[in-house]
Amino acid sequence: MLQAIALLVLTGALWGCTNPFIRQGTKGLRDVKAKSKLGQAYAEVAHLLRNWRYIVAWIVNQSGSLAYVAAVRRAPLSLAVPAANGLAFAFTAVVGAAAGAEQPLDRGSILGVALIVAGTALCCLDKAG
Repeated sequence: MLQAIALLVLTGALWGCTNPFIRQGTKGLRDVKAKSKLGQAYAEVAHLLRNWRYIVAWIVNQSGSLAYVAAVRRAPLSLAVPAANGLAFAFTAVVGAAAGAEQPLDRGSILGVALIVAGTALCCLDKAG
């Protein structure tokens, strides 16, 4: 079970830590214009594929999905889903604020992150015990 918990924390970290960088990597996407819907889709994908910062963040994010699949094989869904997604929110808030991609954390945000971590820990302790 410890391996599953470690994979869930890794999943949350990989998903959450990359979200602010993926968001930053999409800057300028709204300025991409084409004459047709198909042309627009092509232009947007081409814009993203030319941005190495977006690509690196996206690949790291997808590795979180691989960790999630491995965790789901070892942990019940009732633990895996809320733990991975909750921790992703917490990591997104902390890393986004630290990287300047999000607003600095206020008291309410810090309390929210602490409650997410505490709730996840309680769920993990319950399933491990």
